[in-house]
Amino acid sequence: MQYFQKTALTAVFGKMKINIGTKNEIKTGALREIIAGYDFLKNAAVEGIDVGSNVADQPRSLEETVRGAKNRAQAAFNDCDLSAGIEDGLMAVPGCLTGYMNVTVVAFYDGAHYYCGLSSAFEYPPDAIELVKGGLDINQAFYKMKLTDNPKIGSAQGAVGILTKGRWRRKDTIQQAITAALIQLENKPLYQ
Repeated sequence: MQYFQKTALTAVFGKMKINIGTKNEIKTGALREIIAGYDFLKNAAVEGIDVGSNVADQPRSLEETVRGAKNRAQAAFNDCDLSAGIEDGLMAVPGCLTGYMNVTVVAFYDGAHYYCGLSSAFEYPPDAIELVKGGLDINQAFYKMKLTDNPKIGSAQGAVGILTKGRWRRKDTIQQAITAALIQLENKPLYQ
């Protein structure tokens, strides 16, 4: 089954190219690892492209997080067969301690359609949520709370890595969302 139309790029180089809307090695590495398990993607070249999300540094709703992932995917779609955008953000979850949980959204874009997936969600400590409501992003909040000495935890183990003492890494969350989005691409006829 053919999942994508052959582009001039694929015809010349003989393999698919996927651009990802970030230079973050955790995100690009997660994508490379996951696509190796898919026959239709395993030989694809992955290139990180530095693009903006056009949403807040710390998205505060599921809608904003999805929009950020889609914006990154669309901005990275240039001289490629497929692009990906990854965005972390908060979503309202009624009945939990803080009222919010963090979720990762992945959006693939083929030039015409988006294919989205979400990760499992988890809750930040109440003090972190209050700092985010005050204008900080989660990196800054965890640093200010002295939960880390790394001001860029999103490029390392992530907040979830800190909270789970390494049992659940940020890369795991990203890979889960990538796998969820790839359900639609791997089973494309079912989603048309």
